[in-house]
Amino acid sequence: MALIWCSISGHGFGHAAQAVPVLNELGRLIPGLTVLLRTTVPPQFFDGRLEIPWELSQAQQDIGCIHQGPLHIDIPATWTAHERFHSNWSARVEEEALAITAKRPDLVLSDISYLAVEAGARAGIPTIGLCNLSWDLVLERLMDDCSPNHAAILQLIRQAYLKAELMIRLSPGLPMNAFRKVLNVGPVLGSLPTDSQQAREFLAGEGKEITVLVGFGGVPMEELPFTSLEAMTGYRFILSGRVPVGFKRLRSLPHLPPFFGSLLASIDLLVTKPGYNMFVEAIAHQKPVVYVRRPNFADEACLVEYLHRYGRGVELSAADFAAGKWLDAIEIALALPQPTTPPPPPTGAVEAASILADYL
Repeated sequence: MALIWCSISGHGFGHAAQAVPVLNELGRLIPGLTVLLRTTVPPQFFDGRLEIPWELSQAQQDIGCIHQGPLHIDIPATWTAHERFHSNWSARVEEEALAITAKRPDLVLSDISYLAVEAGARAGIPTIGLCNLSWDLVLERLMDDCSPNHAAILQLIRQAYLKAELMIRLSPGLPMNAFRKVLNVGPVLGSLPTDSQQAREFLAGEGKEITVLVGFGGVPMEELPFTSLEAMTGYRFILSGRVPVGFKRLRSLPHLPPFFGSLLASIDLLVTKPGYNMFVEAIAHQKPVVYVRRPNFADEACLVEYLHRYGRGVELSAADFAAGKWLDAIEIALALPQPTTPPPPPTGAVEAASILADYL
């Protein structure tokens, strides 16, 4: 029986959403495959999604970014957290390598922790990255050239990534110059749903109103213009977060439930931030998207370009989003025609699994 040690960043749920379809496809190729999930992503995310036997080992794998809500990066706090994370780097790597060695996995897969890459290499286990970006590219945009600590942190991250045997770059993605070898695969997408009783039950009674899903991933959106949304006659909003008492047009969604894909296939429009999984899924389901940009995030430009090439998207300014002035953008997005250029087929999970199977 083969065992994969799968390190998944706890920076939101996007990294887990990328890894799970690949693991599921790999399970179809490798009978008896099991996976140890090394992450801070809660186990509820994997219930109903991950189809192979799994075990969760909760441990912080990286920092990513420190957020003030899903749209804003707290840049000083992000660098402070990285300095703290790296303050005992050698001991941290050694501890992680010992944990890997104790489980004796056949492969270390990382999306996209550089700690896991360096620890896996130290443990003598084949170590492979999987993602559409890497943390050095994210932090590079947040650097202060006058701070030597920032440059030292970037150098440490890139030196760790160099120890990976391979980087599997998901499309659409950024150039991965920190890795010795990169293989490109197509977009990764969870299984397209054919039907979901849970989604139908959740949406029961929506009537003829246009249903808008407001989803910003694993970083909570604490403040929304609830009163303005309630006043939008003809629309109903499903929010991935709390809804105050007394609002009839707003419903609260259990945070990214296993039937999320079926729900996305059933709604009329998505309001979100530029994010890999949200955009790829919306394009696959042919759903229009109203998006609010996140300043300074590395892969935003390539994701927005991808959406406008293969899907239907309208930008909503951060000011109009906060003020509840959504209606114009929503109406424009709903009226957009389907693009004539079909998107690349979502073959990334199958392609990545085939690559990984050669190591097992």
